Amino acid sequence: MTAAPSPSPVLLSGPLLQDDPARVYRDMRREHGPVVSVLLDGDVPAWLVLGYRELHQVTGDAVLFSRDSDLWSQWENIPDDWPLLPMIGRKQPSILYTVGERHRERAAMLANALEAVDPSELRGYAEKFADELIDGICSRGRADVVGEYAMLLPVRVLARLYGFADDEGPGLVTALNDMIDGRERALAGQTHLFTSMMRLVADRKESPADDVVSRMLANPSGFTDEEIVQDLMVMMAAGHQPTADWIGNSLRLMLTDGRFAASLFGGRNSVAEAMNEVLWEDAPTQNVAGRWASRDTHLGGRRIHAGDLLLLGLQGANSDPQVRTDGSALTGGNSAHFSFGHGEHRCPFPAQEIAEVIARTGVEVVLDRLPDIDLAVPAPSLTRRPSPWLRGLTDLPATFTPTPALGGTLA
Repeated sequence: MTAAPSPSPVLLSGPLLQDDPARVYRDMRREHGPVVSVLLDGDVPAWLVLGYRELHQVTGDAVLFSRDSDLWSQWENIPDDWPLLPMIGRKQPSILYTVGERHRERAAMLANALEAVDPSELRGYAEKFADELIDGICSRGRADVVGEYAMLLPVRVLARLYGFADDEGPGLVTALNDMIDGRERALAGQTHLFTSMMRLVADRKESPADDVVSRMLANPSGFTDEEIVQDLMVMMAAGHQPTADWIGNSLRLMLTDGRFAASLFGGRNSVAEAMNEVLWEDAPTQNVAGRWASRDTHLGGRRIHAGDLLLLGLQGANSDPQVRTDGSALTGGNSAHFSFGHGEHRCPFPAQEIAEVIARTGVEVVLDRLPDIDLAVPAPSLTRRPSPWLRGLTDLPATFTPTPALGGTLA
């Protein structure tokens, strides 16, 4: 089999995907096919997998396309201050880079710790924190619903579930955003998150409680403190920012698309439909790093060498015309999207349920408390963060009729 020649690599950084990622993915697919040669910050080479079938193949074969980052052939070219290190990492003992039986044991430990979260308690935390945040803006009649609400809600709920004190939430938000954006403050954000998790684990070893961290520490499989800290960092990062963007992107859709207008007056089915459409068309997690080829192979007509890095193009695969031949939105009850990943390393189901409860509660509380909410700016002027990894709004300016705060604080 002869591999097709590859066009010039695409620079996957800066504002490339900021304005119209759907067009960029179409252009990439037309020029490169389903597997695209790209360059990351510092001209580091990688492959971006945009094809639905190809992505299914990569995520479904954990041996050929491994999560073991030690396989990467580029480590000698990676500086210590490379801003994408928190997203890729070498020798990080987290579940992200663990393979085989040990990965399955850790995945079970995480799933069990999250599955034990009481659903009514989770919903109660989400509602109360959401109401607190709305109390802070409702009397003004105008607010940035992303910066003053969506970006603050998930981490506050997760921090409470894990065992953090409520006043640690704002610092965790800043650290997570810095780390995930993959820019100059990425390493500082990672350090803050790591030290916070270490402190929490030490506290819970001395004083166990009914929280996620205590349940992880009680697991009999013999995980080290560092392993637990690293897994907590993964869960917090994966649970906060994508969920915040899920809230923001869903509200944007509902405020700009007439199909969802009924939801602004109390409809509930449309909230779920809007949230599912976002997972197909405007996924919070656009691209993920990554997988590493354990041997030479072919994928999508490209020659992949042992040690090559493959990025998972979740949004590109969701919009692959090979599976979207009629241009349909594939929403409603269809959840065959890649927005939660696929295969052994997909997002654990209990984590998906927690994210969905937080996001749906976040959207519903806005619509309940601010029923006549509307955009304060023309829809085309809304902007996105310049990240190739996560797709979220920089802000969502909105107006609404001022209403009194409900009052009260979370006990």
